[in-house]
Amino acid sequence: MALTKNERRLRIKNRIRKVVSGTEARPRLAVYRSNKEIYAQIVDDVTGVTLGSASSRDKSIDTAKVNKVEAAKLVGKAIAEKALKAGIETIAFDRGGYLYHGRVKSLAEGAREAGLKF
Repeated sequence: MALTKNERRLRIKNRIRKVVSGTEARPRLAVYRSNKEIYAQIVDDVTGVTLGSASSRDKSIDTAKVNKVEAAKLVGKAIAEKALKAGIETIAFDRGGYLYHGRVKSLAEGAREAGLKF
């Protein structure tokens, strides 16, 4: 029986999560992409704590007059600023089973431009 698109993504996500995990020294940047919005969290998997988050729904990020790819770049810059403010410079990037393309790639590039290393 064929897998649905979401079941396939969840299989890939589980395969990635076997390898990528966040520690206190190098937390994980987790990405979730819906049809309209994009969300990013910085997670310490050892203690199970979210250290920071940003999304295209945040009031501080003005995404009204930009397309979704440009909005993702703004979210990447916002999450990087929050991480640097919290003293986090290097992270492990978790693309959440999505292809490293389009909005996910744009978020990663925005985070790199703002100073995160991964």
